[in-house]
Amino acid sequence: MEKRLALAGFGLAVIILSLTIGVAAAQNAPAPTPPCGPNLPADIKNVAKDSRCFELRTYTVREGSSIDLLHKRFRERTTALFKKHGMTIIGYWQPVAKPNTLIYILAYKDAAARDAAWSAFGADPDWVKTRNEMQVNVQVDNVFMSATDYSPTR
Repeated sequence: MEKRLALAGFGLAVIILSLTIGVAAAQNAPAPTPPCGPNLPADIKNVAKDSRCFELRTYTVREGSSIDLLHKRFRERTTALFKKHGMTIIGYWQPVAKPNTLIYILAYKDAAARDAAWSAFGADPDWVKTRNEMQVNVQVDNVFMSATDYSPTR
């Protein structure tokens, strides 16, 4: 009886460990780009039919890293790589009340174009070199958007 209980406990531990590993793997996997730009689901209203897919990205530099190095990396290398991979740069902003933060917006034809551009960017040897030479520890938050049907920017 004790042996069966021990085996049952072992089985439960394996199941819990498997679930834990699965959750951790899911948390590390990049989230798929939601539909944005043209051809949105019908339940999303007030959006321009000819909108591009916009991505608002916020980088918050973590303690021990440098906002100045992050700006230098964007100024000297990242911007050129974005252009190389077909990403349209709408703009970069430095929030005046958050000196360790960089905010920028990119635009793409649609979600599929966004995924293709980021995939090519991430595999680019110049980006790998830049990332290794100019390391900055940042928290990245992104928001996907489509322009409203009354927006001057689409």
